[in-house]
Amino acid sequence: MIALTVAQACEVLGGSLFGTPGDGPITSVIVDSRAVTQGALFVAIQGERVDGHDFADEVIADGAIAVLAERELDVPCIVVPNTVEALGKLGKYVRDQLSCTVIAITGSSGKTSTKDLLAGVLGEFGETVSPVGSFNTEVGVPLTMLQADESTRFLILEMGMRGLGHIEYLCDLASPSLGVLLNVGSAHMGMLGSQNAVAQAKGEVIAGLPASGLAILNGDDPFVREQAQRTRARVVMFGESANADVRASDVDLDPMARPKFTLHYAGNEAKVKLRVHGEHFISNALAVAAVALELGLPLDEVAAALSKATIQSKWRMEVTDTADGVIVINDAYNANPESMRAALKTLAAMGTEQTTWAVLGEMLELGDDSMMEHDAIGRLAVRLDVSRLICVGPGTRVMHLAASNEGSWGDESMWVEDADAAIAVLREELLDGDIVLIKASRGVGLERVAAALTDQEMP
Repeated sequence: MIALTVAQACEVLGGSLFGTPGDGPITSVIVDSRAVTQGALFVAIQGERVDGHDFADEVIADGAIAVLAERELDVPCIVVPNTVEALGKLGKYVRDQLSCTVIAITGSSGKTSTKDLLAGVLGEFGETVSPVGSFNTEVGVPLTMLQADESTRFLILEMGMRGLGHIEYLCDLASPSLGVLLNVGSAHMGMLGSQNAVAQAKGEVIAGLPASGLAILNGDDPFVREQAQRTRARVVMFGESANADVRASDVDLDPMARPKFTLHYAGNEAKVKLRVHGEHFISNALAVAAVALELGLPLDEVAAALSKATIQSKWRMEVTDTADGVIVINDAYNANPESMRAALKTLAAMGTEQTTWAVLGEMLELGDDSMMEHDAIGRLAVRLDVSRLICVGPGTRVMHLAASNEGSWGDESMWVEDADAAIAVLREELLDGDIVLIKASRGVGLERVAAALTDQEMP
């Protein structure tokens, strides 16, 4: 991060300094007391279940230089009215010292996967900073910004939202010159009420771009295309349609559903073969290519970097071959109707000659559309000829009923109460060569099923 002492940070934040902090600059800014390194500034956040202030003595003993707090403590501390707002202010201060290209990514699905692929590509061309996992909130975005320094060439930020104005706030902190809008889906419908409202909230990522900036938009998504009128920046469309500025043709999948395609840009083309599983990753890859190409990077080198890039964040179409000969697709990090459909189609593409299992939990935050969307997913599993469906938890009863009523399906679908029950069924019935997809919204916790099948310890 940019060199900054505790006294300088206190001045930037307009806080009050108590105690005598250690000498030297702040080496990092953290919110997790378990991640302390020598010289770190620990931000004490009052959460629903845990109060960071309670760990002040511990982090100082472990080497932290000071604590950013909302009340005076018995350790060196900067006291401010609100530590989350202060963290944002500190991130904005550091960002204003940077000369790197700042790229903001949002969308209803695929943000983290796109961020990982983009980091893999841009990392081939210069020092790149990107979030760990899904650091896309008012806490995660400034923490990512604070990792950048004078040597950073590209700073990638993932931006999530909980309502109108949230992404606008994050963009005010980060001042991106490139904004990427991947898609507008059904996620957050329960919060905002309609896809138009979701589009309005997501479109904030390009609304504040400078006239010299660049808006990278999914030309295949009509809700995204409509957002183009909100920006002063130059607009570049990506997609599979013939009029996209950055497009794919000759799309094909290998037996493990890894896509390959021809990448087109400015009258030239190059071959790409992705290392990720699922046709839906083509759209993410095109967004990445659009960013890299518009930054002036050569087409052949971008295509080669895309063909090497992987997803570093956990539980996103993470494919594991178990010792028992079972293929486990762990996509349990989150779910909405669009990503659920994409995952099921990938399962079907990978399992044309094997027994396929879909272990699905509830999709949260769908509001009044929840019953309809769960019904549709149950029916889709049947139409894709998925061999077995396990619906986990109270919110999936309608999914199980829909699958049971669709066509000739009967015992192929079952409903179980929780993850432990699903694990018991799978351990009893899985055979060598079977393929299992595990997917649900984050709050359901189905990653436990994947961990049990792959003999991994939960974090």
